[in-house]
Amino acid sequence: MKNIIFGAILFLLIYSQNQWSFDLRRSVIFETKVEQNKNKTNSGEAAYSEKRLGSFIKNDATYFRLFAPNAVKVTLAVYDGVNGSGERNFETTEDADGVWEAVVEENLNGKFYGYKVFHEGDDLNDSNQVLCVDPYAKAVASFTTYFNPRKSIVYQHEYDWEGDEWIRHDWRDLMIYEMHVRDMTAHSSSGAKHPGTYLGLIEKKRTGGIDYIKYLGVNTVELLPAMEFGTCEIPYEDSLKEKYNTWNPYERNYWGYMTSNFFAPEAYYAEDWQTLEWNKWMGVEGKQVEQFKDMVKAFHKEGIAVMMDVVYNHLSEYELGNLKQIDKEYYFRLDEHGNFKAESYCGNDLKTEAPMMRRLIVESILYWMKEYHVDGFRFDLGKLLDWETIETIIREAKKINPNVVFVCEPWGGGYDPKGFSLRGWGAWNDQIRNGVKGENPVNGLGWIFGKWYGNNSPERIKSYVNGTLVKDSLGLFQKAEHSVNYLESHDGYTLGDFIRIGLGKIKVDEVVAGKEKLILSEKEMKLHKLAALFLFTSRGITMIHAGQEFARAKVIETENAIPDPDKGKLDHNSYNKDNSTNYLNYEFAGLNGELLEYYRGLIKLRKRFSALRRADYGDVKFFDVSDNGFAVGYVIDSPNEKIIVLMNANPEKEEKFLLPEGKWNALVDGKTAGDEIIGTVEKEALVPASSGMILIR
Repeated sequence: MKNIIFGAILFLLIYSQNQWSFDLRRSVIFETKVEQNKNKTNSGEAAYSEKRLGSFIKNDATYFRLFAPNAVKVTLAVYDGVNGSGERNFETTEDADGVWEAVVEENLNGKFYGYKVFHEGDDLNDSNQVLCVDPYAKAVASFTTYFNPRKSIVYQHEYDWEGDEWIRHDWRDLMIYEMHVRDMTAHSSSGAKHPGTYLGLIEKKRTGGIDYIKYLGVNTVELLPAMEFGTCEIPYEDSLKEKYNTWNPYERNYWGYMTSNFFAPEAYYAEDWQTLEWNKWMGVEGKQVEQFKDMVKAFHKEGIAVMMDVVYNHLSEYELGNLKQIDKEYYFRLDEHGNFKAESYCGNDLKTEAPMMRRLIVESILYWMKEYHVDGFRFDLGKLLDWETIETIIREAKKINPNVVFVCEPWGGGYDPKGFSLRGWGAWNDQIRNGVKGENPVNGLGWIFGKWYGNNSPERIKSYVNGTLVKDSLGLFQKAEHSVNYLESHDGYTLGDFIRIGLGKIKVDEVVAGKEKLILSEKEMKLHKLAALFLFTSRGITMIHAGQEFARAKVIETENAIPDPDKGKLDHNSYNKDNSTNYLNYEFAGLNGELLEYYRGLIKLRKRFSALRRADYGDVKFFDVSDNGFAVGYVIDSPNEKIIVLMNANPEKEEKFLLPEGKWNALVDGKTAGDEIIGTVEKEALVPASSGMILIR
C-alpha cells in the first residue's frame, strides 16, 4: 500500500511539473505571439497571403482556412446540425503569413462550421468564445435575433446554367430599375405564390415581378443589397453592448446595408415567410444559392441584365462573430484609441487599403461575376474605398467581362465623381437630381417646379442634357456614360412624395388618410411627365427606382403594433420597414396608369432612337431661348437621326420654339409618349407650361 501511495505521489509530482512546463511553454508561445503582433502593428506591416481561403473539399478532405494575423489561437468548430448538435472542435495551425488552417479527412459538404478566434487577453480555454462566421463562406445560416448569430455552411454543388452568359450592354444603353428583391412581390397585389422571394420575383403570369419589369421595358435591374446581411438591430429602448436604440422601433435592417458575408446570397429571400420570423434559423439548406442563380438566369432569358448594390465600406455595429472579432486591427480603420471609425455613419468602416481586405473585396466581385453571372455592381458610399482598390476591381473584372458595369455613390469620406470617372467608373449624378427636381421638397425645389436650386441655371440644365461633362462649367464626368442620371432612389422621399410635398398637397407631418391624395392631380402629372422626359432624353446611364413610374408613395404602415410615432406619414428613410410602407402596391400602377404608360413610351423611344443615348456633344444644338430661363430646346443632328427635344418648366407661361425647316412628326407631348406618331408640326411648336415634346424629322 505504501508503495502504491508513494507511486501516486511521485506521479502527481511529475505530472504537475510537466503540466507546469506545458503551461509555461504555452504562456511563452502566447506572449511571443502577442509581442510579434504588437511589433507587426507598430511597424505598420501589412500581412498578406495568396493561399485559397474559406472552406473547400479536395480529395475527400475538407480544408478550412482563415486569415487572422493578430490572433493568438483559432479553433475550428464543426457541427452536424445548425443548432449545434454533433459539435467537434479542431485546433488550427498558423503559417508565417497569418493564415490559420485545419484539414479534416472527411467530405463535410453540407455541414455547419465557424471559428473561435482568441486574441491577447482572452481566456484560451473559454468554450463560450463567440463563434465567428467564415468571411469566405459561400452559404450561411442565420438565426433571427439580436447580434445575428450565424454558422457557415460547407457548400459545394453543381448548377446547370443552360448556356447562360452575361448580358453585355453598352453603358450608354443602360436603363436601370433599382429595386428591392422583396418589395417587388411581397404585396398581395403582385399575385405571387412565393411573395418576397427570389422565386416569387421570377414567377410568370403575375401582376408583379419579372413580367411587370418586362412590360415596363427597362433592360437592367439593380438589386438592393442581396449579400447575406444583418436583418436584426438591437432592442428598441434598450441597450446591448453600450448601444441604446432610440431610433428604430422595428428593430430591423430591411434594406440590407449591413453586409455580413461577401460571398453568400441573402437567405431571407429564399424563405417563404410573410415577414421575418424571429428566433428561427434561415438559410439552413443553402437553397438561397440555387434560387439566386435561378433568378439571374430568368432575367437573362428576357434580355435583362442584373446588377447588385454592394456594401464594402462598413460592417454592422449590431453584430457579433464577424471580421470585428476575427481581427479588428487588421480589417478596420481605427482611431488613435483603437476605436472604430465610422465616416460612413453606418457602423465600422473597413480598412479597404489593407492588402487582404482588398483581396477579399476583389475576389468577392469576381466570384459573383463567375459563379452567379452578375452583370454589374453599384458601390455604396464608394469614396470610402481607397483608390488602389477601386482601380484593381475594375481592372480585374474587365479581364472576365469587358462590359461589366461599375457605378457608385461618389461620396462618403469625401465627394469625387471626377476621380471615379478618371478611373473608368460611373457615378450617381446628384447634380442632375438636385437641379431637376430639387434637393428637398420644403425649401429646396428645382427646375420642374420653375425654380433654381443652389447654383443651378439654364447653362447647367444644358450640361445635364449632354452628360454633365467636364468640358462644361461645373461638369463632373469624362464621358457621358459615366453619369448615372436619376431623380429617385431608395434614399429620401420618392419622386411622387417629393412632388406631393413640393406642391403643398401633403405636408411633411401630415397623416395621410385613404388613397385619394396619392392619386395624381393634373398638376402633379405634368411635373412627373416633365421630369421623366428630361431624364430619358439626357445622355448617360438612366436609372429609376421601383414604383417611380407610377408615383409610388411611401406611407408608414398603421396596421401593426410597432410604437412608431410617425405612422400614417410619408416616409423618407424606410430602411427598417418590412411591410406595406416599402412593398410595391400595384393597385397604384392602375390608379396612376397614365404616368406608367408615359414611362413605358419614353423607354420604347430611348431604345429605338440611338441618338437619345449616344449623340456626340457636337451633335446637340440648343435653341436660343431669351425670355424664359426655364425653357430648354435642342436639335440632335446625328448622321442617321434628327430629333428635337423641347421642354418648358415654367409653371406660368407657354413657350414658342421656331423649328428648323421641314415637317416634324411628334412622338411625345404633354399627354402621350412613345415611338408612334401622334401628330405633325412645322415652322413652330408651342409648348405649354410644365410640359414638353419630342419631334423627329
